[in-house]
Amino acid sequence: MESRQRILVVDDDPNLVDLLRVALERNGYEVLSALNGTDGEKVFRANPVDLVILDVMMPQRDGFTLCRDLRAISVVPIIMLTARQEIEDIIHGLELGADDYITKPFNLREVVARVRAVLSRVDRHNQREGETRVKSLGDVSLDLDRGTAHIRGADVALTPIEMELLYYVMSNPGRLLERATLLRDVWGYDYFGKTNLVDVAMRRLREKIEADPSQPMYLLTVRGQGYRFAAPSELRHG
Repeated sequence: MESRQRILVVDDDPNLVDLLRVALERNGYEVLSALNGTDGEKVFRANPVDLVILDVMMPQRDGFTLCRDLRAISVVPIIMLTARQEIEDIIHGLELGADDYITKPFNLREVVARVRAVLSRVDRHNQREGETRVKSLGDVSLDLDRGTAHIRGADVALTPIEMELLYYVMSNPGRLLERATLLRDVWGYDYFGKTNLVDVAMRRLREKIEADPSQPMYLLTVRGQGYRFAAPSELRHG
């Protein structure tokens, strides 16, 4: 019998935890839970987990702290739940290594769809192991399999989703990539709802790889449409 994928839900609202448990179990997942960040790490360390759903605002240990600590020991996907919609909070979560965020209140079907998409992306990544996935354009070099990035000769720390995003845009130099395309091909979302996930991730990635993020050479904005990685001809003459 095939084992079910296991999801850890960490939230201090027991009613919300129960709702998420029912929704996820109905869709075939096994669910573990904790009501604070301290217990959340204990459960994580004691059990194999395929994905973590993590609330930001919790007693004893907030979600940002737990996200940072989990990312230090694991590349397990992390989806953060937040009642805060301030852009800096979202960037902070992504910077700490979260793969995605969902703002409250949310639709349970959306949560299940996000979970399914993130786990599918991980499965695709694992199935591609053994392939050579190295890109080098201008001063940016990326080895997706080793999880390393070098910008202007220096090592740069990227989160797993940032690695996937950079690899994808570098695989399509000069091509306009709409937000919906990026959501579908990088995050695995087959819909385009009200989310600024792509913009936040691009902003953070630009801050990491550009010498001057306000005057980018690589990650270029196509106003009103999306983004593109600079074509080789632009880099040669940039």
